[in-house]
Amino acid sequence: MTEKSAAEIVASLTLEEKASLTSGANFWTTKAVERAGVPSIVLTDGPHGVRLQRESADHLGLADSIPATCFPPAVGLGASFDTELLERVGVALGEEAKTEGVGVLLGPGINIKRSPLCGRNFEYLSEDPIVSGILGSALVRGLQSQGVGTSLKHFAANNQENDRMRSSSDVDPRPLREIYLRGFQRVVEDEQPWTVMCSYNKLNGVYTSENPWLLNTVLRDEWGFTGVVVSDWGAVNDRVTGVAAGLDLEMPSSDGRTDAELVAAVRAGELDEAVLDLAALRTVELALKAQAGADANAGYDVDAHHALAREAAARSIVLLKNESELLPLAPSASVAIIGEFARTPRYQGAGSSMINPTKLDTALEEIGALAEQSSFAAGFTLDGDNSDAAALRDEAVAAAAAADVAVVFLGIPAAEESEGFDREHIELPAVQLELLDAVLAVNPRTVVVLSNGGVVRLGDFEARVPAILEGWLLGQAGGGATADVLYGVVNPSARLSETFPMRIEDSPAFLEFPGEHGHVRYGEGLFVGYRWYDARKLAVQYPFGHGLSYTTFAYSGLELTADEAGITATVTVTNTGGRDGREVVQLYTGLAASGVQRAPQELKGFASVELAAGESRTASITARREDLTYWDTRIDEWILESGEYTVSVGASSRDIRESGTVTVAGDAVLLPLGPDTSLGEVMADPVAGPMVMQALAASFGGDNAVAGGEEIFKMIGSLPISRLKTFASLGFDVDGIGQLLDAANAGR
Repeated sequence: MTEKSAAEIVASLTLEEKASLTSGANFWTTKAVERAGVPSIVLTDGPHGVRLQRESADHLGLADSIPATCFPPAVGLGASFDTELLERVGVALGEEAKTEGVGVLLGPGINIKRSPLCGRNFEYLSEDPIVSGILGSALVRGLQSQGVGTSLKHFAANNQENDRMRSSSDVDPRPLREIYLRGFQRVVEDEQPWTVMCSYNKLNGVYTSENPWLLNTVLRDEWGFTGVVVSDWGAVNDRVTGVAAGLDLEMPSSDGRTDAELVAAVRAGELDEAVLDLAALRTVELALKAQAGADANAGYDVDAHHALAREAAARSIVLLKNESELLPLAPSASVAIIGEFARTPRYQGAGSSMINPTKLDTALEEIGALAEQSSFAAGFTLDGDNSDAAALRDEAVAAAAAADVAVVFLGIPAAEESEGFDREHIELPAVQLELLDAVLAVNPRTVVVLSNGGVVRLGDFEARVPAILEGWLLGQAGGGATADVLYGVVNPSARLSETFPMRIEDSPAFLEFPGEHGHVRYGEGLFVGYRWYDARKLAVQYPFGHGLSYTTFAYSGLELTADEAGITATVTVTNTGGRDGREVVQLYTGLAASGVQRAPQELKGFASVELAAGESRTASITARREDLTYWDTRIDEWILESGEYTVSVGASSRDIRESGTVTVAGDAVLLPLGPDTSLGEVMADPVAGPMVMQALAASFGGDNAVAGGEEIFKMIGSLPISRLKTFASLGFDVDGIGQLLDAANAGR
């Protein structure tokens, strides 16, 4: 028997059956039409683990889910700057999803970290769209290689939790395209995720679940997306409007209520049945694809995945500071392990992405396994009960005073950082800072290890602590990974994928976050993250791209080429220290003579280079042509601007090692010329300019006369052609110029 195609299946369905296929059967599964051969498939939360609820679990499955490997959340993986690693994590996620019969894992999340206060920043990769796009592509590539779909989310401009079900993200065209959509575009065009998840919020006043410009014009027509648009759970405002706008699948189930609305709309002539057919076709294609990728005999190696989680966590830890080479620690040094986070790790964010881990390492046990002599003091509680704060602090001080080195674990309590609400500040708890002050007073050889899903303000203690590790939320194997980095089993190589500001007031969105009366204005425009701090020349605690190593690296021999593919930079990187290590080489470009507003420099690519001590290798990074373009609002197109670009490579956005310039031949933008075109724009036009100049020369009595009137042309260059009638006494033949413009337009 020949299997039917998705189109043949849809053609055989009743109107009611087609409508049913565009909404869930329950909270996590789609509907089946058994007689037509359409299977039900399971979608479940990711993105850093498979959160499949047990049948006996609560409705959302938040309290109980099947054990799965909890890999580092995106806040950690984003800091790795390691596409090969993220692809391997994606493969492992795919293996686990297939083992549990999951057809689509809901992730990755690649929204931009617009503000440090966003409560869900732990689930997103970066403040930069190139990092988000490259690393998001790697996760999608790895996961879908296993026959399991991804759901790229949250589309789009979902950058806060406050009023997320109603708020409108009001974004101008250039920042929308260049910052908030660019990462999505890269993943869609490069990897074709099986689904894209539209977000809760409105975009410029229109719910994303019923936004035809976003879902059809941009996502499908411009980017070529062929998969299913699925709603975030509960994000559908009006089902009929949503389907007409390009929404294919509403999740979760509405118990048939909105299916009936679709059927009624078709029968009343309010919705073209062909539009519903297309949504049903896409959901059938998804179900058949998931069915083809399923394997009832699939399984995975729990220990191997835990080992991968440990490797990924170690690659995610950023060495922020290491004065006097305090790190790595020697096993023979006695160590005081201080802070409840060492014993009770905060290893993932709160909300829909909470994973029930297969195992759970603690830093306390893992450091104890490496150190010949160690002690522990909790120092503080995680529940906010400070009634015993003095006693806990005294115990920690005694332990620190008796040890060669104190390792103090500080961080943000889970109650302050979660899906569903935004953070109120970026401060560490006062009780923890008081503990650190007391420890430093008795033992200046102190290492701070941070546990947090978003940036924190380090304040004045940063100058007094010789070594700091940014430990993020590291997943189930984070405790072992932290010990590996502290003792040099792993040489740290991660980099900050978001800027650490000196204070929250310095951050780009500070005055316009989280908005008011249902609207949040993205008034910082293009200047998100490091773009803002660089443009304003603001001091930062730690810059974007920053991260140290236990070895050192030198750069030399930068060579640049520009062609149709973009700009390629090659540079020799040498490990000048005594340990093997990994360097993340970052490529930034700038165009000082640009005709449009730009950041001083923007990341356009990066590469990881593994180097043995003393070894040199050449790194090659290409800034793709499409990544060099800007969105020209005059013609609503991507444009590559011609000019001499500055190209820099370095170890962070503020640690540039080599720079050069290269000339790029860009796109010619020939705008229609008319009465509202200024005289200066006409003169600058390669077609009309010479024609008008020749006519003016004749009117003024020759080229010399025109040259002598340069100051006049500068003064009135901004006047529209139609306004030159006012200056007819100067010899302007407005009608004649108009005829020349018509001729120039016709000759384009």
